Amino acid sequence: MKKLLLIFLILFSSFLPKKIIAQNNNGAAVGAAIGVAIGVMIAIEQMKEQAELEATQYMIANYPELDKFSLTTLDFDGKKISDMSSTSVITYRVTEFDIVDEVPVLGKRRLLFGFTSYGWVNSNGVNFSKVMWHLVDEAEWFNMMIAYTKLASAEQNEDIIRDALKNGKVDNTRVKVKGGNNIDFYKIYGDMYLVSDYSNRFKFIYNEWAFGIFLKETGDLVQIGRRDLIKFHKFMKGEMNVW
Repeated sequence: MKKLLLIFLILFSSFLPKKIIAQNNNGAAVGAAIGVAIGVMIAIEQMKEQAELEATQYMIANYPELDKFSLTTLDFDGKKISDMSSTSVITYRVTEFDIVDEVPVLGKRRLLFGFTSYGWVNSNGVNFSKVMWHLVDEAEWFNMMIAYTKLASAEQNEDIIRDALKNGKVDNTRVKVKGGNNIDFYKIYGDMYLVSDYSNRFKFIYNEWAFGIFLKETGDLVQIGRRDLIKFHKFMKGEMNVW
């Protein structure tokens, strides 16, 4: 954390206009601006640490069979507090591992979704009582992606979709299959929504820019951007580093 703050101080100072520095010989204004910026950084870092602690406690309490795992989230990186207050889902990468010859060997990968409700970030801090947790293993992830692809495209054959998802890659407009038939997503407008019933907890929504998940329990609509969707799929396929 100290190294991050030092780097930030150097970068922040280098971008300050020279006139501002010259007009504030005592450095008070510059110091105040840097102080505010550092305070925001510390607040975000504390929120991230709290979020990972809450998720870790949830995993330990509810999945005792997972006695070796790593858990990280990138959702807070490069974000403002205002960004996080409007965030509707925090996603954690969970990876099982074992110790072989005193070295960790990676195993199964999972995604832990923390669905947030309005007011989970306020002036008093972070209220994790407003977070609804859902752990997804590889099998469920592919079931979710198959359901989403059926909703988002003309392809309805689940075997074809599963093969494309396993052997191809998801991009902004399709599931791309090298040397095979791509599955193109519908080109719809930003205010158009396609809806399907997925489970007793969720409905799925296809929109031009996002994978929507409607939470039946709370009535909230969660939006997962296409960039994050691509990142999650790569992780679950083992194409993204854990550490």
